[in-house]
Amino acid sequence: MKTILIIGGGHAGAQAAASLRADGFDGRLALISSETEIPYHRPPLSKAFVKTPDEDLQELRPALFYEKNGIDLELGRTVVAIERDAGRVKLDDGHLDFDALVLATGARVRVPPVPGIELGNVFMLRTAKDARRLRERFALARDVVVVGGGFIGLELAATARLLGKTVTVIEAAPRLMGRVVAPQISSFFLDMHRGLGTTVRLETPVAAIIGEDGVAVAVETLAGERIAADTVIVGVGVVPNIELAAEAGLSVGNGVIVDEAMRTSDPRIVAAGDAVSFHHWALGRAVRLESVQNAVDQAKTASATLMGKAEPYNAVPWFWSDQGDYKLQMVGLSNDADRSVTRGRPENGSFSVFHYRGEALVAIDSVNRASDHMLGRRLLAMGISPDPATVSDEAFELKSLIARAG
Repeated sequence: MKTILIIGGGHAGAQAAASLRADGFDGRLALISSETEIPYHRPPLSKAFVKTPDEDLQELRPALFYEKNGIDLELGRTVVAIERDAGRVKLDDGHLDFDALVLATGARVRVPPVPGIELGNVFMLRTAKDARRLRERFALARDVVVVGGGFIGLELAATARLLGKTVTVIEAAPRLMGRVVAPQISSFFLDMHRGLGTTVRLETPVAAIIGEDGVAVAVETLAGERIAADTVIVGVGVVPNIELAAEAGLSVGNGVIVDEAMRTSDPRIVAAGDAVSFHHWALGRAVRLESVQNAVDQAKTASATLMGKAEPYNAVPWFWSDQGDYKLQMVGLSNDADRSVTRGRPENGSFSVFHYRGEALVAIDSVNRASDHMLGRRLLAMGISPDPATVSDEAFELKSLIARAG
């Protein structure tokens, strides 16, 4: 191969570039991103970056790294089509040829079909540009309404409260973060946010964002109540960017479909990150994951595949969310769990919920309990499922299970 192109400048794209050089690729390597910034850490955007006026982006790697490794950064350029037969991509300003391609197209914010969503002081967060706009607005905001009780919405709600804003969170579901965490975790963070002074409204669908003179002044619920707002933040999930792949004739579903080695339906093209749908080894079904860990590890697998060293992707997924003074860490996938046990006491602000499917440990959610999280990653990777009664006994040292297995 003479040329490999990477489409996407997020965590997966940047890691793919680094891994391809580390794995021995010595041909032309170019990373194409519609953003103008060198690839950067995205998690801080909802916390330190929007809170601190002079906070800089945290680059994943310095500009010198790309220069020294001969990685061309094609920033501010947008791929509009993949021309597979010709072996090239069409850009908004030209063409680039490829022998192999890495799709790291990521995801974009979901824009709900709500009247008023286009008003000037309605914000969604995905990119550095979004974060800069929101940071400027936070300097003036007084009454912030957050639509959506997921990770991003709650992180921004906590940030706004720390800045002294009046904050209301509106969530249509019966609990916070209900798609991804245990009910005990949802209840803990509901109490935490209310303790910060945030008003949280559950089971409250939004009907419209009310505007005057082009700016939002309130959020109207389906029940007809109006909640005053001079700043509205909408965080209701993301949509995978699969259009390029679909238009190129690649197999897609809830993401770009790949095999266990990250190959798409065209063996010259691999994919990694938030846009990818893959068969999960533990769940036995297709999933699409949105996390830094998954993006990075899939990019490593994709690189190895292109370099002829393909291995199945079987990483244990893990996630985190920082909200106020609390760090929520999750490992594994609890979607199909049928029971859980708690280790520690939620009222003390430090506990973990261990999820089981039958006798098998499948996931662990931890709050301010990093040791449980790290041990949980090792337990799941090693296939160790401790007895639930043992887990709930804080006098029992979980790390002894690792020692026994070793």
